Parts: sequence; structure tokens; C-alpha cells
Amino acid sequence: MEAAVVLLCWFGVFSALPGGSLVLAAFSQSMDSDFTFTLAAGRKECFYQSMKKDASLEIEYQVLDGAGLDVDFYISSPSGQVLFSDYRKSDGVHTVETEDGDYMFCFDNTFSSLSEKVIFFELILDNMEPEGEDPEDWKEYIHGTDMLDMKLEDIMDTINSVKARLGKSVQIQTVLRAFEARDRNIQESNFERVNMWSLTNLVIMVLVSGVQVYMLRSLFNDKRKMRT
Repeated sequence: MEAAVVLLCWFGVFSALPGGSLVLAAFSQSMDSDFTFTLAAGRKECFYQSMKKDASLEIEYQVLDGAGLDVDFYISSPSGQVLFSDYRKSDGVHTVETEDGDYMFCFDNTFSSLSEKVIFFELILDNMEPEGEDPEDWKEYIHGTDMLDMKLEDIMDTINSVKARLGKSVQIQTVLRAFEARDRNIQESNFERVNMWSLTNLVIMVLVSGVQVYMLRSLFNDKRKMRT
């Protein structure tokens, strides 16, 4: 039991006991996160994110697989007030200007009694740097001509720009992978349906052909009997 708890803490996900209808999970306070999970039929799963005041929380979700490709979604503030809610939607994007406390967002599949859903979501956090840490502290150790020769301000601006663009590229690629997964699941589902109905039509055509041949043979046999 202790080993299982350690593993769950390592991945940042805390699940309820089997058979429960609610699952809670926590993510890092300062890093963007993305997660894909299976939401069983008739169940609701909730996650929470600790936020600071005057920060920004953006959540984007998509239903990748499951009948209807839809799910209910809502996000609530630390005081319990529902900030956004979606009903029977396949995707959505919401941004919240936050205060101190834990924000909870839930995916609800209780309206479906048969179909499970595969859901992807991504959290994008802004202004979540830990207090008391100044990113410019390292410049205190640079003195004299080193500061002038290296043009640290220009280098720092360039590095920050590259870092921001790389982070945005990673986010876009993650979302595109989610879209690709959903499109692939739809195509595979359509492929199975086409095969099933093609096989059904083939069986019906063979049966109809057999009935027609039997009726024609019966008609000729009846004529021969009448002549004799």
C-alpha cells in the first residue's frame, strides 16, 4: 500500500478507492501539465491545481474517443463558485485570473450509462514563479568589463524569447497530437462501421440471390410438371 502511494505521489495523481465516483489529482504549482485519462461511463473525475494571486490558469481539453465525443465540464474557484461550465461538448478552452487557493475542475460522464470517454487536457500556468527568488540574482556575480563585453541584457532577452517560443511550440504540438488522436479514433470507428455494413450488405445480397435462384428453379419445375 505504501509503495502504491509513493508511485502516485511521484506522478502527481491521487486516485480514490476502486468503485468511487470521484477522483482527485494534483499537479505541479509552477509547471505546465498535460494528462490523458479514461473516464468510465456514469462517473465523474475531478482534479485540482494550487494557484497564487494575480496568476493565470488556462485549461484546454478534448474528448479523444467515446460515443458522441462529448463530456460535461466545470471549473470552480477556491471558494466553491463555478466559474465556467460546459455541457455535452467535445472540446473547450478556459482562462482564469486566479487568487490564492486550490482550483478544481471536473469532467462528468454521468449522463452516459454505456460509453467511456478518453479525455486529454492541458494546463498552462503563468506568473507562478516562487516568491523570494529573483531571476536576475545571478547578475550580482558578474562585475567589471564582463558585463559590458558579454552584453548580458541582450543575451538574456534573446534566451527568454527563444524559451518562450519553444514553450509555445511544445504546447501547440501537444494540442495537435490530441487532435490527431481524436481524428484517428474517428476514422477507425468509421472504418469498422463501413466494414460491418459492407459485410451485412454482402450477406443480404447472397441470401437474395439464393432465394431468386430457388424461385426460378421452382417455376421451371412447375411448368415441366404441367406439361407432363
